[in-house]
Amino acid sequence: MKKTLILLFFLFWGCVAIAQSSETNKTGGSSIAGTYTLVLVDNILADGSRVHLYGDNPHGLLVFDDRGNYTLQIMSDSRPKFAAGDKSKGTDEENRAAVIGCNTHFGTYTIDGTTHTITFNILHASFPNWEGTQQKRPFTLIGGVFKYTVPTPTTGSAVTGEVVWKKVE
Repeated sequence: MKKTLILLFFLFWGCVAIAQSSETNKTGGSSIAGTYTLVLVDNILADGSRVHLYGDNPHGLLVFDDRGNYTLQIMSDSRPKFAAGDKSKGTDEENRAAVIGCNTHFGTYTIDGTTHTITFNILHASFPNWEGTQQKRPFTLIGGVFKYTVPTPTTGSAVTGEVVWKKVE
């Protein structure tokens, strides 16, 4: 009897822990986990005008797993190829265009369904200033479209970033 009660106790709390962890990365009853392709990434200036930070046709991939890990890549469609065909021999201009034309980071994420925010816990990033930081962003997820704002983008605090992703079915 005592062994049965102990087993039931651990089984109950195990189920509670699993239920809580599965809810951590859900919002509005649907999981955010999945693969997304980039729709747009803009900077919005104080006057409301928009700058297509990575050109008119940026490319990107965002992947969330159901264990709280993510990876994100954004690339400009206009990054020039390196003339030497060797990135260690790139010119200053080629290196500058390569750095400015991409934004990548990976780490873990958490969702707060109450405040509709996602927190990216960035382990490593192409913008080194973001490494080891937490980036909290308000978001919406409607019909497979994941949209968030970046209060302080890599270009500085005088603008707000807006990023939209579409879930791959």
